[in-house]
Amino acid sequence: MMRDRIGFGIVGSGMGHNRARIVARTEGARLAAICTLDIPRGQRIAEELGCDLITSYEDMLARDDIDVVGILTPSGLHGEFAIKAMKAGKHVFVTKPMEITVEKCDEMIRVAKETGRILAVDFDLRYSPINHKVRRAIGDGKLGKIFLGDLRMKWYRSQEYYDGGVPAGWRGRKETEGGSAANQGVHFIDLLQWWLGPVRSVYGRIGTLTHKIETEDNALALITFENGAWGIIQTSTSVFPDLGTTIEISGDRGTIVWKDNQVTLFKTMDEESPSLDLYELDQDMPKNIIEDMIAAIIKGKEPLCPPEEGRKSVAVFCGIYESARTGKVVEIR
Repeated sequence: MMRDRIGFGIVGSGMGHNRARIVARTEGARLAAICTLDIPRGQRIAEELGCDLITSYEDMLARDDIDVVGILTPSGLHGEFAIKAMKAGKHVFVTKPMEITVEKCDEMIRVAKETGRILAVDFDLRYSPINHKVRRAIGDGKLGKIFLGDLRMKWYRSQEYYDGGVPAGWRGRKETEGGSAANQGVHFIDLLQWWLGPVRSVYGRIGTLTHKIETEDNALALITFENGAWGIIQTSTSVFPDLGTTIEISGDRGTIVWKDNQVTLFKTMDEESPSLDLYELDQDMPKNIIEDMIAAIIKGKEPLCPPEEGRKSVAVFCGIYESARTGKVVEIR
């Protein structure tokens, strides 16, 4: 590309508004257009950020001034939108989860390889400095041999939350969205496996206990990691008041407790006062998905969550759903 700035087109006006704002303030990026069917909201965003409003996705893909398409649609549409964009010659990032089926993720990965386009998954928590430090500490053996990795997400979402959105009710429908594990919990499933390595098997249970929706609002799973560690995944959108999210990692030499993106406990047998502050971050570590995409395009750096990584959390929550359906342990592939 000969332009001084990378052109971005954002699809969606919910979380898409947030990402469009990031584009507008990021050096080396230019917000070309917002694409949405919510015209009043799209007009407000276009006026605020000085970009074009487009209501046709095909028209967005036809524009020469857009190099990257950011897809912030209902999860079950990520694959369709991403594949169209890559075949049109655009680089792509999708919001979490990558998709709602492993098969669709695999198709997205195949098209990315065939077209040579960059495909990335936008997980906010991978851009948080503290989470890189936790990963470094675990990788350096500060906790010794890891044997437990537990995730407890106890959130509250009202019925109005599920009934709303554009189109109305998409958050609670199986064809457009997963439930508490696939929608909210996927953030932390990704973080857990990023820290401890891939999940080997799951034994799950799901239920819709407090909402009138097609998807689950509560999920539980016993998991085994490839390194032999055990774990528990619990996700709920029924708990009032909202209790946030806690991840506890225990090894035979110590424990780290993480709550809502803060480390609340770091104790080891080998150090009186262990500190994560000893770990220095890469100076050029991207702060968000927009910086990440620019670095991938200009410098050839791999995104923090390439599609092969994004697939892993989808495989886990799909495994939980399959296990709950069959009553059997599901091997993750």
